[in-house]
Amino acid sequence: MTDPLQERLGHRFRNTALLEQALTHRSAADPRRRMLDSNERLEFLGDRVLGLCIAEWLAERFPQEREGDLGKRLATLCSQDVIAPIAERMGLAEALRVPPSEGRTGLRARATVLADALEAVLGAIYLDAGLEVAQKVVRREWAAAIEVDAKPPVSAKNRLQEWTLGRGLGLPDYQHVSVNGPSHAPVFVVTVLAAGRSAEGMGESKRAAEQAAAESWLGGIQS
Repeated sequence: MTDPLQERLGHRFRNTALLEQALTHRSAADPRRRMLDSNERLEFLGDRVLGLCIAEWLAERFPQEREGDLGKRLATLCSQDVIAPIAERMGLAEALRVPPSEGRTGLRARATVLADALEAVLGAIYLDAGLEVAQKVVRREWAAAIEVDAKPPVSAKNRLQEWTLGRGLGLPDYQHVSVNGPSHAPVFVVTVLAAGRSAEGMGESKRAAEQAAAESWLGGIQS
């Protein structure tokens, strides 16, 4: 199952155990090993590898932009919203190792799971072949995403903050309401209060729920 993925990556692993670990969701990991055989440690590493590759690329691609604008682009390109669709196109969902029971629940298709898996794969490539090979994968797979916005993107949270501060209304207040579901597939609920009005958002991470809440709040002033 991993051979088509290696072809898509353009890299054949010398240490195939790294790729196997990168594709092992924590639900399929061995509890006797404290689940250290899951892809979480590689995801931790791959997140930094991706950030470095994208940051270097942005500095080359937008030589006239200031640090703040480059930072906005970096945050977007390294976000779950961008990474998960790339992972899906690469076929990571089919290659992921999850228990049969979890596979039937649609765990493989969750954006958080896909994004983490792709970051883990980048971490595995870095350990197996170095930064240059990982960089080639990033520049190929993120090529369309980096060209999408002529101007630096602004997240919903930043847009809401700019709206309230611009009117002297202070900072939006985000409150964590609840988290439901299993530990490996949680659903977060967050509310945001700004300018005397509240809105709620849900997401697969607290950050995603906050963005959804901000988007919902902003949608209220546009309707």
